[in-house]
Amino acid sequence: MEMTERQEEILNKIIQEYIDSARPVSSRLLESKHNLGICPAMVRIEMQRLTDMGFISQPHTSAGRVPTDKGYRFFVNNLLKDEVLKSEDIPEIKNIFKKAKRDVIKLVSQLTKFLAEESSGFIIFDLLEMNLVWKEGWEEILREPEFQEKEVLFEFAGLLDDFEKHIRELRPQAKIKVYIGRESPFKKARNFSIISSKCYIPEKENAVISLVGPKRMDYDRNIALINSLINVFN
Repeated sequence: MEMTERQEEILNKIIQEYIDSARPVSSRLLESKHNLGICPAMVRIEMQRLTDMGFISQPHTSAGRVPTDKGYRFFVNNLLKDEVLKSEDIPEIKNIFKKAKRDVIKLVSQLTKFLAEESSGFIIFDLLEMNLVWKEGWEEILREPEFQEKEVLFEFAGLLDDFEKHIRELRPQAKIKVYIGRESPFKKARNFSIISSKCYIPEKENAVISLVGPKRMDYDRNIALINSLINVFN
């Protein structure tokens, strides 16, 4: 069954609301905040259809809905569909590049810190030829609501450990790749997403940049951040 334009609009609103609030999204919230052009009863019907199609689910403790991996995948595919992805923060990244000049370590250090702060995610910068992995973002990512649960924290630590051991297996290309939940080749990734891409820093040093965060991450913003980096250095 194909999704209708109305269902796609409702799904996008649910995902955006959930990204912003980290709380299940109810039909009442959608009705009060968004002019969907349909009656409240029809909003509830369409949300149930999206649930039946597997794009959203209903936590047993809540009357609201949250996106599933399938829902996030539909949302992200639409973001990646554009031939020219949105870019942001290019002036800041160019400024970091100018200040670092040809000091690759200084450049990577400042870039990972900047990207972690801007994305609220965990950044892993792998300098392939130097066999050096740079990481930044513990402080930022631990502020996310998901990490109030110890189980999620332990799962994330396990994911990072597995990620570092098998990072080269991602084999990303110049195009941005997004892994959502269990799509990832790494263990303990069901609650997280990874945005990854190959890039070339000064002296044509091969590198892989990866952004790891909760599945509830701001994909629009974070994909734009990674794309801005690619546009500056490639």
